[in-house]
Amino acid sequence: MSKGRWPVPPPLSRAVPLPGQQPTLPGQDPDTPVRVQAIVDSPSYRIADQDADFLSLEDTRGLRLHVDYLKPELLLRAHGIRHTIVVFGGTRISEPAAAAREVAACRAALAVDPGKPECQRALEIAERRAAKSHYYDVARELGRLVGDSGDGPRDCGMVVMTGGGPGIMEAANRGAFDAGAESVGLNIKLPREQFPNSYITPQLCFHFHYFAMRKLHFLQRARALVAFPGGYGTLDELFETLTLVQTRKIQPVPVVLVGEDYWRRAVDFDFLVEEGVIDPEDRDLFWYAETAQEVWDGIQEWHRANGGDLFPCG
Repeated sequence: MSKGRWPVPPPLSRAVPLPGQQPTLPGQDPDTPVRVQAIVDSPSYRIADQDADFLSLEDTRGLRLHVDYLKPELLLRAHGIRHTIVVFGGTRISEPAAAAREVAACRAALAVDPGKPECQRALEIAERRAAKSHYYDVARELGRLVGDSGDGPRDCGMVVMTGGGPGIMEAANRGAFDAGAESVGLNIKLPREQFPNSYITPQLCFHFHYFAMRKLHFLQRARALVAFPGGYGTLDELFETLTLVQTRKIQPVPVVLVGEDYWRRAVDFDFLVEEGVIDPEDRDLFWYAETAQEVWDGIQEWHRANGGDLFPCG
């Protein structure tokens, strides 16, 4: 380099290749290319983060758990999602019009074969589902109320979060969609694949491998859990939350059970108190409501009564 000249950075590509950039050099063993290709094709040569077989091993489960948590976390932060109202409920509870069609189809099937007990049973179940279909409208209205809260639909500080499936979860996401607000769906990979409902904000629908990471995200930003009539999945999330609040593993959050008649038959909390397996104060970790406005007003009053704000900064 001449005296007084600034150094010039080298180009990105070299004029002369380095040794090893070619599989064969003049005079080498003629079988070298074949052996080199065998090495390159070996699973051991794959870059670790691009090796699906390696990442699926028993010993790399910790890595999978980490990325299962981290991807949604980073995207939720990027979209400014700070707080959520988590809504759960039965996937089989459809909107009233769809429930009425199911009843009509079952009645038609029974009329064709009146003596078939399976048809009679299917009609009875369809009628029971139809009787609960008004909860779809309640969940949809709740989603709209949450979507309209804060500084309006474009405010992502408080959003609806559901399990991303059909039924009640679809209704809650749909209500937020009606309000023009964003909402979150946390789907889970199952042996029989499920599709997300179409009302979730596309950039806020996540597909989890592990239930544990999904559960963590349900409660990490939760300002309330609202449980509508549902089955095992709904009961799982409800009791997970009640246990964490009971043990103070998390800061208490309001828990609302929509549909008192259903919940009193599904779970006899008074019996649990009488049997001494929970304390009377544990029965007060939740309350019942029937309408979306009751749910929303109750959540806000709970936070006021506990000296907090439903919409805290940060």
